[in-house]
Amino acid sequence: MESDTWQIIQLSVIVAGLSTVVILPFAVSLAWWLARYDWPGKSLVETLVSLPLVIPPVATGLILLGLMGRRGVFGGYLYDTFGLEIVFTWKAAVLAAMVMSFPLLVRSTRSAFEEVDLRLEQIARTLGAGRWRVFCTITIPLAIRGIIGGSVLAFARALGEFGATILIAGNIPGETATLSLSIYSLVELGKDAEAFRLMMASITIAFGAVWVSEWVLRSKIVSPRQKI
Repeated sequence: MESDTWQIIQLSVIVAGLSTVVILPFAVSLAWWLARYDWPGKSLVETLVSLPLVIPPVATGLILLGLMGRRGVFGGYLYDTFGLEIVFTWKAAVLAAMVMSFPLLVRSTRSAFEEVDLRLEQIARTLGAGRWRVFCTITIPLAIRGIIGGSVLAFARALGEFGATILIAGNIPGETATLSLSIYSLVELGKDAEAFRLMMASITIAFGAVWVSEWVLRSKIVSPRQKI
Protein backbone atom coordinates (compact mmCIF):
# COMPACT_ATOMS: atom_id res chain seq x y z
CA MET A 1 0.00 0.00 0.00
CA GLU A 2 1.30 3.41 -1.00
CA SER A 3 2.63 5.79 1.64
CA ASP A 4 -0.09 8.36 0.86
CA THR A 5 -2.76 5.74 1.52
CA TRP A 6 -1.20 4.81 4.85
CA GLN A 7 -1.05 8.49 5.78
CA ILE A 8 -4.75 8.93 5.02
CA ILE A 9 -5.67 5.83 7.04
CA GLN A 10 -3.48 6.87 9.95
CA LEU A 11 -4.95 10.37 10.02
CA SER A 12 -8.50 9.02 9.87
CA VAL A 13 -7.95 6.56 12.71
CA ILE A 14 -6.26 9.22 14.85
CA VAL A 15 -9.08 11.72 14.25
CA ALA A 16 -11.80 9.14 14.97
CA GLY A 17 -10.02 7.71 17.99
CA LEU A 18 -9.15 11.08 19.50
CA SER A 19 -12.67 12.42 19.03
CA THR A 20 -14.14 9.33 20.72
CA VAL A 21 -11.77 9.56 23.68
CA VAL A 22 -12.45 13.27 24.17
CA ILE A 23 -16.25 13.00 24.12
CA LEU A 24 -16.43 9.81 26.22
CA PRO A 25 -16.39 11.36 29.73
CA PHE A 26 -18.80 14.14 28.71
CA ALA A 27 -21.17 11.74 26.97
CA VAL A 28 -21.19 9.32 29.91
CA SER A 29 -21.83 12.14 32.38
CA LEU A 30 -24.63 13.64 30.31
CA ALA A 31 -26.19 10.24 29.63
CA TRP A 32 -26.23 9.42 33.35
CA TRP A 33 -27.74 12.82 34.11
CA LEU A 34 -30.47 12.36 31.50
CA ALA A 35 -31.21 8.82 32.65
CA ARG A 36 -31.44 9.61 36.36
CA TYR A 37 -32.99 13.06 36.75
CA ASP A 38 -35.83 15.22 35.48
CA TRP A 39 -35.52 19.00 35.43
CA PRO A 40 -37.02 21.97 33.59
CA GLY A 41 -35.54 22.20 30.13
CA LYS A 42 -34.54 18.53 29.93
CA SER A 43 -36.42 18.07 26.65
CA LEU A 44 -34.53 21.05 25.21
CA VAL A 45 -31.19 19.49 26.13
CA GLU A 46 -32.27 16.17 24.61
CA THR A 47 -33.28 17.95 21.42
CA LEU A 48 -30.00 19.87 21.17
CA VAL A 49 -27.99 16.68 21.72
CA SER A 50 -29.89 14.83 18.97
CA LEU A 51 -29.88 17.75 16.53
CA PRO A 52 -26.72 16.71 14.62
CA LEU A 53 -28.46 13.41 13.77
CA VAL A 54 -31.39 15.06 12.00
CA ILE A 55 -30.00 18.19 10.33
CA PRO A 56 -27.76 17.99 7.25
CA PRO A 57 -24.10 17.47 8.23
CA VAL A 58 -23.12 20.42 6.06
CA ALA A 59 -25.43 22.60 8.16
CA THR A 60 -23.60 21.42 11.27
CA GLY A 61 -20.32 22.22 9.56
CA LEU A 62 -21.56 25.69 8.68
CA ILE A 63 -22.53 26.33 12.30
CA LEU A 64 -19.12 25.15 13.49
CA LEU A 65 -17.43 27.30 10.87
CA GLY A 66 -19.27 30.36 12.15
CA LEU A 67 -18.43 29.58 15.77
CA MET A 68 -14.81 28.50 15.37
CA GLY A 69 -13.60 30.84 12.63
CA ARG A 70 -11.33 33.77 13.48
CA ARG A 71 -14.37 36.04 13.63
CA GLY A 72 -16.45 33.48 15.51
CA VAL A 73 -17.31 33.65 19.20
CA PHE A 74 -15.06 30.78 20.25
CA GLY A 75 -12.60 30.73 17.37
CA GLY A 76 -11.87 34.44 17.71
CA TYR A 77 -11.23 34.11 21.43
CA LEU A 78 -8.91 31.13 20.99
CA TYR A 79 -6.97 32.86 18.24
CA ASP A 80 -6.66 36.24 19.99
CA THR A 81 -5.84 34.77 23.40
CA PHE A 82 -3.74 31.70 22.59
CA GLY A 83 -2.96 32.10 18.90
CA LEU A 84 -4.78 28.82 18.32
CA GLU A 85 -6.15 28.26 14.84
CA ILE A 86 -8.95 25.70 14.56
CA VAL A 87 -10.55 26.04 11.13
CA PHE A 88 -8.86 24.16 8.26
CA THR A 89 -6.59 22.17 10.57
CA TRP A 90 -6.66 18.61 11.92
CA LYS A 91 -8.22 20.03 15.08
CA ALA A 92 -11.27 21.05 13.05
CA ALA A 93 -11.55 17.50 11.73
CA VAL A 94 -11.53 16.18 15.30
CA LEU A 95 -14.11 18.79 16.35
CA ALA A 96 -16.45 17.88 13.50
CA ALA A 97 -16.12 14.18 14.33
CA MET A 98 -16.83 14.91 18.00
CA VAL A 99 -20.02 16.85 17.27
CA MET A 100 -21.37 14.30 14.81
CA SER A 101 -20.63 11.22 16.91
CA PHE A 102 -21.56 12.63 20.33
CA PRO A 103 -25.33 11.96 20.01
CA LEU A 104 -24.80 8.27 19.22
CA LEU A 105 -22.63 7.77 22.29
CA VAL A 106 -25.08 9.63 24.54
CA ARG A 107 -28.10 7.68 23.29
CA SER A 108 -26.46 4.29 23.66
CA THR A 109 -25.02 5.06 27.09
CA ARG A 110 -28.27 6.56 28.34
CA SER A 111 -30.17 3.41 27.36
CA ALA A 112 -27.59 1.33 29.22
CA PHE A 113 -27.95 3.44 32.37
CA GLU A 114 -31.75 3.19 32.21
CA GLU A 115 -31.48 -0.61 32.21
CA VAL A 116 -29.41 -0.69 35.42
CA ASP A 117 -31.45 -2.01 38.36
CA LEU A 118 -31.73 0.91 40.79
CA ARG A 119 -32.23 -1.51 43.68
CA LEU A 120 -28.61 -2.61 43.40
CA GLU A 121 -27.46 1.00 43.73
CA GLN A 122 -29.79 1.54 46.69
CA ILE A 123 -28.50 -1.59 48.44
CA ALA A 124 -24.92 -0.40 48.00
CA ARG A 125 -25.85 3.01 49.42
CA THR A 126 -27.47 1.42 52.49
CA LEU A 127 -24.24 -0.52 53.05
CA GLY A 128 -22.34 2.74 53.31
CA ALA A 129 -21.03 3.24 49.77
CA GLY A 130 -20.89 6.83 48.56
CA ARG A 131 -22.35 8.08 45.29
CA TRP A 132 -19.03 8.01 43.47
CA ARG A 133 -18.20 4.50 44.65
CA VAL A 134 -21.66 3.25 43.67
CA PHE A 135 -21.27 4.86 40.25
CA CYS A 136 -17.82 3.31 39.65
CA THR A 137 -18.46 -0.16 41.11
CA ILE A 138 -22.14 -0.75 40.34
CA THR A 139 -23.51 1.58 37.68
CA ILE A 140 -20.58 1.65 35.26
CA PRO A 141 -19.93 -2.14 35.29
CA LEU A 142 -23.62 -2.85 34.66
CA ALA A 143 -23.79 -0.28 31.86
CA ILE A 144 -20.41 -1.07 30.32
CA ARG A 145 -21.89 -2.98 27.38
CA GLY A 146 -23.82 0.07 26.27
CA ILE A 147 -20.81 2.32 26.82
CA ILE A 148 -18.57 0.09 24.73
CA GLY A 149 -21.21 -0.28 22.04
CA GLY A 150 -21.77 3.47 21.95
CA SER A 151 -18.04 4.13 21.77
CA VAL A 152 -17.70 1.81 18.78
CA LEU A 153 -20.63 3.51 17.05
CA ALA A 154 -19.09 6.91 17.78
CA PHE A 155 -15.73 5.79 16.40
CA ALA A 156 -17.33 4.37 13.25
CA ARG A 157 -19.39 7.53 12.77
CA ALA A 158 -16.32 9.70 13.22
CA LEU A 159 -14.38 7.53 10.78
CA GLY A 160 -16.96 8.11 8.06
CA GLU A 161 -17.69 11.78 8.77
CA PHE A 162 -17.77 13.90 5.63
CA GLY A 163 -20.25 16.79 5.48
CA ALA A 164 -19.28 18.79 8.55
CA THR A 165 -15.59 18.00 8.13
CA ILE A 166 -15.26 19.28 4.59
CA LEU A 167 -16.73 22.67 5.57
CA ILE A 168 -14.79 23.36 8.76
CA ALA A 169 -11.57 21.42 8.04
CA GLY A 170 -11.39 21.39 4.26
CA ASN A 171 -9.79 18.66 2.22
CA ILE A 172 -6.11 19.40 2.69
CA PRO A 173 -3.80 16.47 1.76
CA GLY A 174 -1.71 15.35 4.69
CA GLU A 175 -3.51 17.70 7.08
CA THR A 176 -7.29 17.13 7.05
CA ALA A 177 -7.84 14.65 4.18
CA THR A 178 -9.51 11.75 5.98
CA LEU A 179 -10.75 8.56 4.33
CA SER A 180 -14.18 9.88 3.35
CA LEU A 181 -12.80 13.15 1.98
CA SER A 182 -10.04 11.37 0.09
CA ILE A 183 -12.47 8.88 -1.45
CA TYR A 184 -14.62 11.77 -2.65
CA SER A 185 -11.63 13.57 -4.16
CA LEU A 186 -10.37 10.45 -5.93
CA VAL A 187 -13.78 9.72 -7.44
CA GLU A 188 -13.99 13.32 -8.70
CA LEU A 189 -10.57 12.89 -10.32
CA GLY A 190 -11.60 9.62 -11.94
CA LYS A 191 -9.17 7.55 -9.88
CA ASP A 192 -11.68 4.83 -9.12
CA ALA A 193 -9.09 2.15 -8.33
CA GLU A 194 -7.48 4.25 -5.60
CA ALA A 195 -10.89 5.26 -4.28
CA PHE A 196 -11.92 1.59 -4.11
CA ARG A 197 -8.74 0.78 -2.20
CA LEU A 198 -9.50 3.44 0.39
CA MET A 199 -13.11 2.29 0.57
CA MET A 200 -11.98 -1.26 1.37
CA ALA A 201 -9.61 0.08 4.02
CA SER A 202 -12.48 2.03 5.60
CA ILE A 203 -14.74 -1.03 5.63
CA THR A 204 -11.97 -3.18 7.08
CA ILE A 205 -11.29 -0.77 9.95
CA ALA A 206 -14.99 -0.40 10.75
CA PHE A 207 -15.50 -4.18 10.61
CA GLY A 208 -12.49 -4.73 12.86
CA ALA A 209 -13.75 -2.23 15.43
CA VAL A 210 -17.19 -3.84 15.60
CA TRP A 211 -15.70 -7.36 15.73
CA VAL A 212 -13.41 -6.44 18.62
CA SER A 213 -16.35 -4.87 20.42
CA GLU A 214 -18.43 -8.03 20.01
CA TRP A 215 -15.51 -10.16 21.22
CA VAL A 216 -15.07 -8.04 24.32
CA LEU A 217 -18.79 -8.08 25.10
CA ARG A 218 -18.99 -11.86 24.77
CA SER A 219 -15.84 -12.55 26.78
CA LYS A 220 -15.44 -12.76 30.54
CA ILE A 221 -13.82 -9.32 30.53
CA VAL A 222 -17.29 -7.79 30.61
CA SER A 223 -19.53 -9.94 32.81
CA PRO A 224 -20.50 -7.74 35.76
CA ARG A 225 -23.80 -9.50 36.40
CA GLN A 226 -21.96 -12.72 37.21
CA LYS A 227 -20.01 -10.94 39.92
CA ILE A 228 -23.04 -9.52 41.74
